[in-house]
Amino acid sequence: MNDFLRDLRLAALFLTRLPLAPLPEAQLVPLAQTMRAFPLVGAAIGLVGGLALMLAEHLEWPPLATGLVAVAVMALLTGGLHEDGLADCADAFGANGDKERKLTILKDSSLGTFGGLALILSTGLKASLLAAVPAADGCWMLIAAGAMSRASVPLVMSASIPAKAEGLGSNAGTPDGTTILWAIGIGLLLCVLALGAATLAAVAYGALAGSLMLILAKRHIGGYTGDVLGAVILCVEIAVLTAGLP
Repeated sequence: MNDFLRDLRLAALFLTRLPLAPLPEAQLVPLAQTMRAFPLVGAAIGLVGGLALMLAEHLEWPPLATGLVAVAVMALLTGGLHEDGLADCADAFGANGDKERKLTILKDSSLGTFGGLALILSTGLKASLLAAVPAADGCWMLIAAGAMSRASVPLVMSASIPAKAEGLGSNAGTPDGTTILWAIGIGLLLCVLALGAATLAAVAYGALAGSLMLILAKRHIGGYTGDVLGAVILCVEIAVLTAGLP
């Protein structure tokens, strides 16, 4: 139990901007090992977004505005970590050139045209999907999307290889089978509790979205990076939100 609580805290430190005190160096473990706790942190992020969604609805804001509020609150909570990954991937994959040029673009912090368009489209899609349902239903959808999208990370890492020898994708380590099973099991359980019968569609849509992103990454840069994992999280989130529609 103590090990799991440690992993949960480390996962929260990585995935959010919560002001948590860092752990002593002796208790630090590779990021890949903490990924069994990723779905729980993702579900908590979704819950915070869902509460913001319901508050905005209570204030009688228009549906699209309530959706944008929820997306903005979650982005603030995560520090835009996954949005940054999606934007970098869009700029890199949309550029001409070989693998090395695309990897260079991935490291560039400036925002290009493709990255800006990807952010506008992803934010608009998430807000629109949330606007299509009552806020209480949207809250459950966000919890499921947060859990399933983070559960997909160790699975994606096991299905590919790091695109470069340095950086987050490589330094995080490789999740073992036990970590993957824990992440998938927790993610599925939370999704069932949140979406019920729609879980099957959520898994199918999420798997398709994650696979397509991974195929794109392999084609353009030969594997995954931290930015690719962030982009996978956002794509799976949108897919699960789609599955939650009535």
